[in-house]
Amino acid sequence: MSISPEFVNNKILVGLAGQQNAGKSTTFNMLTGAGQHIANYPGVTVDKKTGFYRYKDVKVETVDLPGTYSLTSFSLEERVARDFLITEKPDVVVNVVDASSLKRSLYFSFQVLEMGFPVVIALNMMDVAARNGTEINFEALRKNLKVPVIPTVGRKSIGKKELRDAILEVFNGKNHGKIQSPLQINYDALEKPIEDLRQDLAQTTLESRYPCRWLAVKLVEGDSEAVRLVTQALGASCNELQTARRIKDVFEAQNDLDVADYMMGCRDKLATKVIKESVTEKKDGRDRVTEMIDSVVLNRFAAPFFLVLTVFMIYQLSIVKGYELTRYWWPVLAKFRAIVAGFLPDAGMLQDPYVRSMGLWMVDSANALLNYIPIFLILFALIAILEDSGYMARIAFILDRLFNLFGLHGQSTLPFILGGVFAGGCAVPGVMATKGIPDERSRMATILTVPYMNCLAKVPFYTLLINVFFAPYKSWAMLFLSTFTIFVALLVARFLTATLLSSMETAPFVMELPKYHPPTFFGVGQRAVERTWQYIKKVGSIVVAVSVCVFTMLQFPGLGHEKATQFQNEMDQAVTIFHEKSASSSYAHQFKDKAALISLVNVYTDYKTAKLTVKTAEGSRALDAKFQSRYPDLFKFLKPKGDKAAKKINKSLRKLVSKRKGLRRQIKEEQIETSFLGMVGRSLEPLTQWAGFDWKVNVAILSSFAARESSVATIGVLYQQGADENKSLEDRMAAETGGDNFTPLHALAIMVFFAMYPPCLATTIMIKVQTASYKWMVFSMVFPTILGFVVASGIFTGGRLMGLSGIQMMGVFYGLTVLLTIATGLFKHWGKKMTPVSGAPGASIQ
Repeated sequence: MSISPEFVNNKILVGLAGQQNAGKSTTFNMLTGAGQHIANYPGVTVDKKTGFYRYKDVKVETVDLPGTYSLTSFSLEERVARDFLITEKPDVVVNVVDASSLKRSLYFSFQVLEMGFPVVIALNMMDVAARNGTEINFEALRKNLKVPVIPTVGRKSIGKKELRDAILEVFNGKNHGKIQSPLQINYDALEKPIEDLRQDLAQTTLESRYPCRWLAVKLVEGDSEAVRLVTQALGASCNELQTARRIKDVFEAQNDLDVADYMMGCRDKLATKVIKESVTEKKDGRDRVTEMIDSVVLNRFAAPFFLVLTVFMIYQLSIVKGYELTRYWWPVLAKFRAIVAGFLPDAGMLQDPYVRSMGLWMVDSANALLNYIPIFLILFALIAILEDSGYMARIAFILDRLFNLFGLHGQSTLPFILGGVFAGGCAVPGVMATKGIPDERSRMATILTVPYMNCLAKVPFYTLLINVFFAPYKSWAMLFLSTFTIFVALLVARFLTATLLSSMETAPFVMELPKYHPPTFFGVGQRAVERTWQYIKKVGSIVVAVSVCVFTMLQFPGLGHEKATQFQNEMDQAVTIFHEKSASSSYAHQFKDKAALISLVNVYTDYKTAKLTVKTAEGSRALDAKFQSRYPDLFKFLKPKGDKAAKKINKSLRKLVSKRKGLRRQIKEEQIETSFLGMVGRSLEPLTQWAGFDWKVNVAILSSFAARESSVATIGVLYQQGADENKSLEDRMAAETGGDNFTPLHALAIMVFFAMYPPCLATTIMIKVQTASYKWMVFSMVFPTILGFVVASGIFTGGRLMGLSGIQMMGVFYGLTVLLTIATGLFKHWGKKMTPVSGAPGASIQ
């Protein structure tokens, strides 16, 4: 094939379209390789995957359109795919078709062909078709569809050259006016009215913007999006819309048959004809492997077992094993922190320079998120395996009926799993995973309820309070916290879909059960890296920027002059004692200078901190060698051996460092109490007392908005018993909260509020990204705050009025929550007659 010189080096725009599970992603990877970029379509949250490759001196841009079953206007993905085709007008459309389910795939192909675009059919999964005994006559198929048909096996890169050649050939033919007449479906009784309407549309301004034949078909079919396009261009009362409505009404009155059903019948008749002339079945055409697997994993009794096992394996491999990998990854982040610290001003004796404090705060905020990268890589790889293998659709199928009772969708399963159905997930990837939900109302409900799941960052806080206040009932308390949030999420979803989200569009629930396919290493790895990189870009950078605001609110207005002077005087006294105790040492004169003493204190502190991370004698020796090489003049004071003068300095130094550490901790506590966040915490006490929260709890909760982990860190600063560092945080908190000031009932109210508390900063940002709305981002913060506080107040105040203990109130609240969930789920279908609806082969429609 030759390319005309005038088209050489031109940029070709190719749209890759097809149904879900037809192997579109593997075909995209086959064509573009690693030259890919992922963004979002403007104004929506659907992934826009773009790839580039150069072939025979022609640069080809390939856009992987969302996988859809049709090009109607039911779901967001369908609208996005159709809008791209209409507005971008790609030079070539590659329609990826599942060769093993050809007839089902033809319904989508007809819709693409009807739009009049230059089309190439990529007949994918030829290996599966051959295994099923399906033989396809490619020439007959080309003749019937009037477009090139290229057999491919995307995951093995079979047919890559032929497909690239066909794309260039169709592009070249289009530009020379040699493209073949597109396939036109004959709608029999409706054919003449449709053709007349097409001619009318061709006389309007729409002729240059949309395929008029396609637009006429869609208007007669009653497609709401087509009606909107014509209304915008010609007005709601234009003759063309009236003509379309009249054609529809007259036909339905005369034939007692819905126009859309009749037109589907015409397409089915054509599909049957094409299959009859193009396909020969040597066997019965069924995939025995798929049927055998489904007979087990979709068995009424075995399905829940395999679902739970799958969820367990996801947690075990990603959360448990992935977390073990963070032990190897964290030293890399720690080294990065040390490198950054080396470029910042040195630490002061009492307070560090502001630039150093803020810089390390930013790095620590980023590291707290980046530490989970190994977990996310494994998690996203496992998700890709479930998607590519075909089992993800089975998970949605199993749980859809239950979720549907509460306004959710079968595909809400994955986001809840990632968010932490029981404990250990993260809401950020959970919210990200809602992109795959085709029903807009269910998708929004899922986005707003995923944060109720128990993410990994909440577990330390739960563990702390349970060990202090519910030690005899640890198992029951953890069971309560692990499961009541699921019931809360279902109740909130039902409330939102019945009220605020009720006007949002819903789509008919069409769920395909695809054949099982072995995932490819390249495809799984690529998506794992892509999704993890999206997480880093969209969350990490913004969190670092906002962490500056949180840092400022915790640092300012700062210590008053009187307090600052008091702490400084104590530090000066400690320094004076150091000099007095070490005066008899021959090295004492080296540290008369204040800068030299601070340098010694910082090196000693760094050395002791590094020692805590060393687990072996070999590692300890390596660390000693490193510090001795870096600080040859100071190392003898860090680890004196036979040098008595150095030992004297070391002994005095240890006391000075201990005093310094205690004072710095007191300063931090004072700063938090007098900071903007501390003042807000105290100002909220008159209100939060109804839920049993004092100002310290208020500050801990407020600080945890940036990251849930900071709640325990803040508690650790606020609840201290003198300077005794040998006591655990649980012991210190128990000692300070003894008596009636802080009881298990207080702790229960706090834990429930914390479970329902608004999502962390990273998650709220991701909610903004997924909803493209600041309104919903604010709602995701305000609504859970109000709901959580009302529930916590009811638990604390109600428990006190009824004289119940913490564990008794836990049982009462849990029972009420379960009963309310059951009643709400049943209420939706009271008085309704459930009518089964049959769907297309291989699909379940509800």
